[in-house]
Amino acid sequence: MNILVTGGAGFIGSRVACKLSNLGHNVSVLDNLDPYYQLRLKRYNLQKLRQKNINFFNIDIRDAPNLEEVIITKKPEVVIHLAAKAGVRNSIVKPQQYFYVNVEGTLNVLQISKLQGVKKVMIASSSSVYGNNKVPFSEDDPVENPISPYAASKRAMEILCKMYSQTYNINIQVFRLFTVYGPSGRPDMAPAIFTRTISNRKPIQVFGSLDIERDYTYIDDVVDGFIKAIAVNDKFSIYNLGNNKPIKLGEFITTIEKTLNRKASIELLPPFPGDVQKTWASISKAKRAFNYNPETSIEEGMSKFISWYKKNKNLYA
Repeated sequence: MNILVTGGAGFIGSRVACKLSNLGHNVSVLDNLDPYYQLRLKRYNLQKLRQKNINFFNIDIRDAPNLEEVIITKKPEVVIHLAAKAGVRNSIVKPQQYFYVNVEGTLNVLQISKLQGVKKVMIASSSSVYGNNKVPFSEDDPVENPISPYAASKRAMEILCKMYSQTYNINIQVFRLFTVYGPSGRPDMAPAIFTRTISNRKPIQVFGSLDIERDYTYIDDVVDGFIKAIAVNDKFSIYNLGNNKPIKLGEFITTIEKTLNRKASIELLPPFPGDVQKTWASISKAKRAFNYNPETSIEEGMSKFISWYKKNKNLYA
């Protein structure tokens, strides 16, 4: 198949693109190389893409004319839309940027896909849309109380997707992702921050409590979910892609300490606005639909990340 991945220089996008290429698909990616985090990390991801002869286009999804030109030229049957403005805490400070990219950009992807006859659009949303709902989070839960601009922008994007599917007869799948981590993972997330901080013998800043829980999901399990879902013919569906095994922040830090063989120093700070207390994915819907089955424990996943980090720590400098 011809497949276009937006956000293809990012952590998840580059891994999805490489896996698709390995499976024999004709893959193209686009990315605007946003400097929200270190560009050397995105260039590292791009190098992996080049090794597989995957076409790269340096384009912003808000640039509708150039986005349309790529879709006309490459003729994708499937668009996997992973490009987004990331970061819950940063969205508190710069809310407008998140709506410009996540809502306006997604509108461009949907509209151009409709005009050019793309058969299917697969879009990454976020567990943050659940806010502080009861756990485990189910796709049928009400999600009308986002507690950050990032979460609100992702929920607005989901509503756009449902409307486009119903009004314009496009097949759309939305995936709510739960704290994805692994080699070349984002430097602004806890796995990378804590590993780097403990390695450098500096105190970890913990906002709120060591009892905060996250459903950490290893990158290969998430990629496997996307790949399997391609074969499912949905008019419109939302799926959780999580690990279904939340752990407390204190336990997560202990896992890193054991892997690094180094004790952490912890500095407790007041809660950060926009942070939820617990994430926990119900994954029964994805299991039924496409046999989604995350297999990587937090111990195994963090061991793989830390092994990679030791060889590539310069990418986070």
